[in-house]
Amino acid sequence: MLNDISRPSAGRTLLLGIAASAVLTGLVWLLGRRLEGIELLPDQGASWYYWKLPEPTVWTRLSAWLGYAAHQIASWWLIYHAQTRVRRYTGGLHRVNVVALAVNFGFVVLHTLQTHLFYDGLAQDVSIFSSQGSVVLLLVVVLLMENGRRGMFAGRPAPISAEVAGFARKYHGYLFSWAAVYTFWYHPMESTSGHLIGFFYMFLLLFQGSLFLTRAHVDRRWTVTLELLVAVHGTLVAVASSGPDGAWPMFLFGFLGIFVITQMHGLGLSRGVRWVLAACYAGAVFAAYAVLGFGRLDEIIRIPVIEYLLVGVAALLLWLGLRVARSLTGRGSGRPVPGGTQSDGTGAGGTGPDGAGPAETSVTSGPPRPRS
Repeated sequence: MLNDISRPSAGRTLLLGIAASAVLTGLVWLLGRRLEGIELLPDQGASWYYWKLPEPTVWTRLSAWLGYAAHQIASWWLIYHAQTRVRRYTGGLHRVNVVALAVNFGFVVLHTLQTHLFYDGLAQDVSIFSSQGSVVLLLVVVLLMENGRRGMFAGRPAPISAEVAGFARKYHGYLFSWAAVYTFWYHPMESTSGHLIGFFYMFLLLFQGSLFLTRAHVDRRWTVTLELLVAVHGTLVAVASSGPDGAWPMFLFGFLGIFVITQMHGLGLSRGVRWVLAACYAGAVFAAYAVLGFGRLDEIIRIPVIEYLLVGVAALLLWLGLRVARSLTGRGSGRPVPGGTQSDGTGAGGTGPDGAGPAETSVTSGPPRPRS
């Protein structure tokens, strides 16, 4: 039986996880020098993934797909076990969290060995847009789930039903696990600046995915940090690939725009602080485009528009799917719990342990927080 064990506080757990992710990223950089002699095909444009073998074999493909499949199945089983057997939050770690951390670390080691022996990741067989899309989908579902707690536009929620939000809260762990594990195995463990930034982000997401049913997992400052890191990643990769005149402002100001519109309103900040942050954002945009040219200003709205439209599409598809399922099974939708969340049958939902309102969600797996 995987029972509770005594472990560090939430803050110390997060600091240890960040430090471990940084160390693992450093090891990827050190070992990456061994891959410099591998010959790759010339770059063929935005839809081409450069880091894959010109002549893959059965073994290079199987090594990546079998490693990914084993990692994915193990992650999903751990989430299922936590939801069905543990079902309650703790200030430290459950034994299942320790197992999850060990499993993810083991697969990081396995993927490192697989890269140095066979090189190819999943990129050999699937589109580059599938990897990028998985992370976008993760971010979109976070916006959907957090709608009831922090709103969608300046603290005001979008008209998303409690049933849809509750379903997303209950099952988001499986989707987020897929997004993180799939993206992790998509890339070989290369040591370019873009890969290193991406792997550091993936290590943090895998770490977060191991913390289900803990206070650290639902720390609102931590989860918003994970959401914001995509702005850092996208901006740095854009600068590295296309230089200072490239598309980096679209990523930087696009994702920061979502922070100002939506994410900062779930942090408990005063109205004055939020106005200051919004003013700083507007000032930074003005200063940047005074140099880049105001003719490019429209690019800062592309990412927010896409993400908010996708939230609407995801909510509509979930609503339709739930209606179809209800008509086929003849079951009711269930009674929404206070705070606009939906009961998941595990006693979770409603007010978080800190009394901060609706149960907080996070960028990874596990059911919503229980009542205090």
